[in-house]
Amino acid sequence: MQVAFHLKTLTVAVATLSIASVASAAGLDRSGQDITAFLQDGLYAEAVYTYIDADVSGTDTSGNKIDDIAESYDFFRYGVKADIDDTFSVGILYDEPFGAAADYSGNNNFVGAPTAAIDNLIASRLGDRGINNIQELRTTVENVQGQLSASETRLDAAREQVRQAQAAVNQNPALEPVLRPQINAGLAGIAAGETQLAAGQAQLNQLEQLEGFADGQLSNTEGTNVEVRSESITGIVGAKFGANKEFQVYGGPVAQRVKADVKLRGSAYGPATGYTAHISPDMDYGYIAGIAYSKPEIALKAALTYRSEIDHSLNISETYPVVAALGGQATQGNKIDITTPKSVNFDFQTGINQTTLATAKVRWVPWGDFAIVPPLYNEVSKQVTEDDKGLPLVDYDKDQWQVELGLAKRLTPAFAVTGTVGWDSGAGNPVTSLGPIEGYYSAGLGAKYNFTENWAVSAGGKYLWFGDADGQIPTKAIVSNFEDNDGFILGAKLSYQSN
Repeated sequence: MQVAFHLKTLTVAVATLSIASVASAAGLDRSGQDITAFLQDGLYAEAVYTYIDADVSGTDTSGNKIDDIAESYDFFRYGVKADIDDTFSVGILYDEPFGAAADYSGNNNFVGAPTAAIDNLIASRLGDRGINNIQELRTTVENVQGQLSASETRLDAAREQVRQAQAAVNQNPALEPVLRPQINAGLAGIAAGETQLAAGQAQLNQLEQLEGFADGQLSNTEGTNVEVRSESITGIVGAKFGANKEFQVYGGPVAQRVKADVKLRGSAYGPATGYTAHISPDMDYGYIAGIAYSKPEIALKAALTYRSEIDHSLNISETYPVVAALGGQATQGNKIDITTPKSVNFDFQTGINQTTLATAKVRWVPWGDFAIVPPLYNEVSKQVTEDDKGLPLVDYDKDQWQVELGLAKRLTPAFAVTGTVGWDSGAGNPVTSLGPIEGYYSAGLGAKYNFTENWAVSAGGKYLWFGDADGQIPTKAIVSNFEDNDGFILGAKLSYQSN
């Protein structure tokens, strides 16, 4: 006799773990862009809350301790799906797919007065004049101010001598042959003195601009901070086909909103210390497409989902204090182009027996193609690279792979539990100092309880062991090291399902 696998009761167990199994550490990936709500049978709706708390601490290259930089954050996910008939289905999903939240504090090279960076900048620009640090710069500015003041006094005296000689000639023209050579020599000397004074004043202005930049940064007590947020709404239409409607193709539009704020502080960023960028929210569009296969008699479901990259053109306001020290405009508004990456998700489940289900998730995201290139930051960086390409503010070396395997067990008709193990490859090492993690290993547990025939509540948790990583700045210089870090994810879900 054929064993009947009751798909609805088995997926009771599976659905709970997805609330805590999709957040990942590679690149800016956060929600995992899960679409399993659309793959449920009948009318289905869910509201999911996820909380993530990671401990990411380490040391800078000076040996200073870097306290936990990973700010805890949370996000919501919603999904609604309905069958129009036995062939067509529609759904709408909301999630927050990409994000970052890092905040440096304490006494390290990412916080406060960037003395070393300021001294290095001064030495690189003025070392040939014997000026190698902020104190020597201040002394030089005072000396030049004194020299220019003395020169101005001498010029005033020369002007007065010429004025008196010219007045004497005007009163007694007979003195013209005697005083004219003196007057002409005086005028020539005054012209030369004024030229030298103007040149000296121009040099003083440059020194004072650099001193002003240095004083402004040395009085800064802020820490490096980054926050990236995104929201996504996906509309899906699906069509089933095959002898038993076992196949389904689906797709639809995706609307995505992105915003970001970045502050670079401390000596770690060298001349870029003090850089601030605000990227205003922007909405742009992409699409989703996929194919699914199901075999209810063994509780088998498999789905392959592709999400397109989405091109954003956003308003950005940048402040780069060193630009003012170089005589340019330190605050500029512009446009920045950011392309959020495409992705491929594979979701699989199959029944092992009437109460046990095996699951697998695989996700690929090409973070190696992703970069954030603010216009002002990039333009200034060309002086460092000495080419016409410059540097991005954020980029990654490798693509992300994420794999997760799980088991779900129905203990009673209304109660089920789940467990998973997972691996995330990360997006390369060294990696940006704004998110210094090289993937993770994970273990998770979850439970779901149907308190009515249609309504259920779920809860789950997941523990993460992060991979060690070196933090680097855009110049590829290693500025920090992060080891032995971990984190956890908690989630809760309320769901409704009716066939």
